[in-house]
Amino acid sequence: MKIILTGILAALFFSSTFILNRAMSLEGGHWVWSASLRYVWMLVLLCAGLLVLRRKLLVESFDLYRRHFVFWTIAGGIGFGVFYALLSFSASYAPGWVVAATWQTTILATPIVLLGFGRKIPLRAMLLTLIIFAGVLLVNIESVEQSSWNAVLLGALPVLVAAFAYPLGNQLVWEARNGGGKLIPRLDSPAMDDPFCRVLLLTLGSLPLWAVLIVAVEPPVPSTNQLLNTALVAVFSGVAATSLFLYARHKARSAAELAAADCTQSMEVVFSLLGEVLFLGGALPGPLGWGGILLTMTGLVLYLRVQNVR
Repeated sequence: MKIILTGILAALFFSSTFILNRAMSLEGGHWVWSASLRYVWMLVLLCAGLLVLRRKLLVESFDLYRRHFVFWTIAGGIGFGVFYALLSFSASYAPGWVVAATWQTTILATPIVLLGFGRKIPLRAMLLTLIIFAGVLLVNIESVEQSSWNAVLLGALPVLVAAFAYPLGNQLVWEARNGGGKLIPRLDSPAMDDPFCRVLLLTLGSLPLWAVLIVAVEPPVPSTNQLLNTALVAVFSGVAATSLFLYARHKARSAAELAAADCTQSMEVVFSLLGEVLFLGGALPGPLGWGGILLTMTGLVLYLRVQNVR
């Protein structure tokens, strides 16, 4: 029960990403700032934390980034940059809970990415992801009834691409940490064994993409509210949610407990919906939307149970 409650609390903090991104969009905040400023805040928080607690690892992280600048720019640019830029862009066109539900397709994207790296994936788990995808389709079909195909496509398609970008960037880091390959360097460093250092390196790797986007798009100067909201996303999602979720998984002592921790993340959809209704005046979904949410959460739970039982 402690693992489940901790995981649910992590999902609550993770849902702040979808709610606050939508809030910034409704206030007229540009998606480029919503995306890039989060990682500026993350960079500050991570550097401050490591400077106080693990100074040697902070120095090692920057040295590793310098020696493999190209690799980290690719991995961080895809795994953090492309992923979050598209997620923030979609908030301009779709409600937060729709984005959160569509984001669950990352469960489908992850095994496909693993397959691309030559890893084996269980067929039964892949079939279960179709339930998740069916739920996502229902959620977005209802959105069409409330807006238009154009808005839905601009809200959903970027999230689908982001769902592949995130595991792709993380898998590049996993491959580098576990031997590398023809095009992937072998990174044997103490910093690669620390999760916060890996997040720092991916954050540093995303900076060139943010710089290019800011120069190319030329967004208007961010408001004070947008600065504050991006800082809240960095703290709630980047620090609090990640720490709680890792704590829940660390406490797991069996496959069933791991499955329980992972399954709690399906609550992001529910929390995003409640947050949008309570704080942003959003409307409750209709029958198709509720059916889509139920299918998405059911598929996620079944998928994770199959993965952990194996």
